Amino acid sequence: MDKVRLSASSRSILDERSKQFPDLKLFTPPVRGWAKAIREAFGMTTAQLAKRLNVKQPTVVRLEQSEVKGTIELATLRRMAEALNCTLVYALVPNQPLETTIRDRAQLFARARRAPVEHSMLLEDQPVAAKDPEKRIDEIVRETNPRQFWD
Repeated sequence: MDKVRLSASSRSILDERSKQFPDLKLFTPPVRGWAKAIREAFGMTTAQLAKRLNVKQPTVVRLEQSEVKGTIELATLRRMAEALNCTLVYALVPNQPLETTIRDRAQLFARARRAPVEHSMLLEDQPVAAKDPEKRIDEIVRETNPRQFWD
């Protein structure tokens, strides 16, 4: 299978999986971070969580702070989740369907490729074809290696 069809297939599969996510606003982290919010909801101290993680108490404080800053490592956050009897869920959820993004990029690609040709034709006083390449987006997406859309 060539790269173009493989990419299209991957986009289709990932778009279907992305549809299964609920409203992402529900997953906005608490101001103090998930680990601290859950630990406090359990009535657990940092010393108690430290014991479960086999680390020192100040380390738990530092880890909770690094979660809030967004600098915690995923493996560490996973360990904390397990110590809190939770499951870490990690995903990149596209803001729009991947197919929409690739079509948008294909349109930009088509415009960029067409602009120099149109400029040359105008300089030579030749008429520019009325055919709009954006109407050919399906064909461009189908036949062009998507890597070219990101240059």
